[in-house]
Amino acid sequence: MAMAMSSFSLSLPATNPKIYSGSSFSVVLHRRPRPTRSRAASCSLSDPFVIEIAEKLEDSLSSSSSSSSSPSLQKLRDLSSQSLLTHPWPTPKQEPFRFYSFHSLTKTPIFPTSSPPPLALPPTALSLSSPLPILIPILDGHFIPSLSHLSSTTPPELYIGSISQNLPPSFSSHLLDYLSHPPEGDLFSALNGVGAPDVLLIHVPSGCKVQDPIHLVFLSSQGRGGSDSDHCIPMSNPRVLIWVEKDGEVSIVEEYAGDGSPERRAYWTNSVVEFVMDNCASVSHSYIQGQAENSTHIKWTFVHQGSCSSYTLVETSTGGELSRHNLHIQQMGPDTVTELSTFHLCGSKQIQDLHSRLVLDHPRGYSRQLHKCIVANSSAKAVFDGNIKVNRKAQQTDAGQLTRSLLLAPQATVNVKPNLQIVADDVKCSHGAAISDLEDDQLFYFRARGVDLQTARNALVFSFGAEVMERLPHKDLRKKVESDVKGLLAAKGAFQ
Repeated sequence: MAMAMSSFSLSLPATNPKIYSGSSFSVVLHRRPRPTRSRAASCSLSDPFVIEIAEKLEDSLSSSSSSSSSPSLQKLRDLSSQSLLTHPWPTPKQEPFRFYSFHSLTKTPIFPTSSPPPLALPPTALSLSSPLPILIPILDGHFIPSLSHLSSTTPPELYIGSISQNLPPSFSSHLLDYLSHPPEGDLFSALNGVGAPDVLLIHVPSGCKVQDPIHLVFLSSQGRGGSDSDHCIPMSNPRVLIWVEKDGEVSIVEEYAGDGSPERRAYWTNSVVEFVMDNCASVSHSYIQGQAENSTHIKWTFVHQGSCSSYTLVETSTGGELSRHNLHIQQMGPDTVTELSTFHLCGSKQIQDLHSRLVLDHPRGYSRQLHKCIVANSSAKAVFDGNIKVNRKAQQTDAGQLTRSLLLAPQATVNVKPNLQIVADDVKCSHGAAISDLEDDQLFYFRARGVDLQTARNALVFSFGAEVMERLPHKDLRKKVESDVKGLLAAKGAFQ
């Protein structure tokens, strides 16, 4: 059945699954009720700068032309608004933020992106293409059905759409219950809850196996040039909820793309993606962050794994002036598998940060985490703060964590904080960390076989990250990422 719920709807044959255009463009997002405290009292409990951003987000949503927001979305906004009162703007004096400052975001006024986004999309969005058969574009936090496409083999029961439209009662009750207890995050996840124009829902029903990967492409159409200091930094708050029921299988590719513009545009993407996995569900998650050089990218990923479920993440992060990924995973049942592989590349004045937390509460949990980063410039910095917590009931757990960092320039900096907390007594756990430049014996191996020094160095640098990139499950995507990384390594001075 063709679905035409707005001028941006995508009509599909009856044999295809449905992409619901939903209400990103037509739903009124009402101003949330003001807290009972006065504004002055609110400021005394939280940072005035935080309150200012929250009010701008609120005003932006209330001014959008639409009809009504869903109870689930309104509940999320209300709870996030309350949470903001307890979160000041982060400083290095706070433990989760001690490795660098977010002061640069306070120098220029921050303002929400237009809602809805302008009809005049950037050329890169209009010519959007993907090596994968299912494409779901998200522009400035809004799902764009008119640029979406599916494959002929996509199961008809797969649901992709907004939570603000008329959902089946079973969906509505589950979503309201889940969003009534949002996962514990920080200031940035709370700001996303207040400012998200909508939530894109991807629902994989029980027993459904989605053969083709779903490619989510996040684009930013707004932003000021690096030399234009008189304009605000636009802030977008995309939010996605992926719900995989029992025995469901899906592969998600999450890509944050730059616009290819020669101008160094400044913008802030503040994203949240949540995975809710029922028993025996399986998710393969590829996360590719390649945003504009002058941008700020802050992202939360929450994963809730049921018994016997399997979650695999492969991440490459190369873009942005400041990029921070907060990854929180909770194993909610026994016999659960979690595998994480991440690669970060830092060039001039870049900060690449991964804060991960994995909590195991049940027997026979299995996890592996490999984190690798290259810092190619003296002014660049990488951060890895990895926490694995094995609680008392998580007996017979097998958990391993390894981080390796390659420093290619004098005074290049990496802050590594692996953390393994074990309360259970019947476990097999390990962690390790290594930081170095290329070793002479590695180069000698190539030189002894007639390979010149520059070629040998370039091969070793690329192969360092290739260990993670080759784990991307989709061949065409893997080739694209490897090609992009080679170009970036040359541009950032890693290839000499």
